[in-house]
Amino acid sequence: MQNLNGKIVLVTGASSGIGEACAYKFAESGANLIITSRNIGKIESVKNDLNSKYPKIKVLACQLDVRDKAGVRSFFETLPTEFKNIDILVNNAGLAHGLDKLQDGKIEDWEDMIDTNVKGLLYCTKYVLKIMTERNSGHIINIGSIAGHEVYPGGAVYCATKHSVNAISRALRCDLLGYDVKVTAVDPGMVETGFSVVRFNGDAERAKKVYENMTPLTADDIADSVFYAATRPKHVNINEIILMPVAQASAGLVHRNNGNKAV
Repeated sequence: MQNLNGKIVLVTGASSGIGEACAYKFAESGANLIITSRNIGKIESVKNDLNSKYPKIKVLACQLDVRDKAGVRSFFETLPTEFKNIDILVNNAGLAHGLDKLQDGKIEDWEDMIDTNVKGLLYCTKYVLKIMTERNSGHIINIGSIAGHEVYPGGAVYCATKHSVNAISRALRCDLLGYDVKVTAVDPGMVETGFSVVRFNGDAERAKKVYENMTPLTADDIADSVFYAATRPKHVNINEIILMPVAQASAGLVHRNNGNKAV
């Protein structure tokens, strides 16, 4: 098991959910953190709490929209010297919008998912890899989804973006052959975070029904998997972790404890 004490970990989309849980998990191990979010107020709040609970680590909180190509470039170019040598990148920033059939979907929703889940991940990865390949050391951890392996009605574009994350992760391992840089995809099924609230444009009641009468995964469950992958011995790469709640058999097959069969 690798010791992460003093390592530098960058987590995108770290103001809530899986990203926030990952930040706390790495902080507990003694890693120094760069945490980003589009919401500067929320990410500063997470930073303050991390500093309070883990006073020995360094935390840099930055406002960053991974969709902004120029903004991502500027972010990496202006990192303070003590944070430049990033050891681990957790590409967590991502979202879903809507659950409409393709013919009824909104193009602006498609663009937001593609720009965040695919292009944003690529932008961050490109600049981090410049650092990692020059140093011949590092680890890219992409947060994917079971939607990167299966499809379901109303999920054409979201599933396409997560299939892209899967393909990028696999192809990146080919591109990095010969470098001591690891690439891991962590692909969860149903996780109860703010994901469904965002997907349904703030409709909390509709989001709540997604997890009704079943026990979904938590953000901490995903953070545990990310941390496991990040702490394997230097010669071991975890290519992919797929995890789902016991009540979920596939992207569209879930058992709900309401007297009915799996639906």
